Amino acid sequence: MPTKDLVEYQRVWVEGVNRGDLSTADKAFAKDCVIHITGQAQALRGTEAWKQYLAGFIAAFPDLKFVMEDQVVQGDKVAHRWQCTGTHTGPLGPVPPTGKKVKITGLIIDRLVNGKVKERWEQFDNTSLMQQLGS
Repeated sequence: MPTKDLVEYQRVWVEGVNRGDLSTADKAFAKDCVIHITGQAQALRGTEAWKQYLAGFIAAFPDLKFVMEDQVVQGDKVAHRWQCTGTHTGPLGPVPPTGKKVKITGLIIDRLVNGKVKERWEQFDNTSLMQQLGS
């Protein structure tokens, strides 16, 4: 698969998330995808679980905006370095809204099958996020 096709799924996904449209996960992720997130006890399985997880972040940070800083493609894997910003105006788990602006950074490695994410490994700086929120 050409490199341009491998990174196109990410453009579609990021633009969707930045609009708050999680339905774009259906275009970018395989229905039976597996998402591993550092700090989560269990992997998320399937696009519905992934959309639910992200809906919590969008509810907490309705103005959330992602920017992909770097992408590296090797074989069927795409690595991304990203950052996002947002304002904490909704609850984030037990943390009530603070009104604070945050900046989060992270890394993703996606394994694609037929142009869709089949498996994702994601790490982001949750400690920094909590510090920015005052928790």
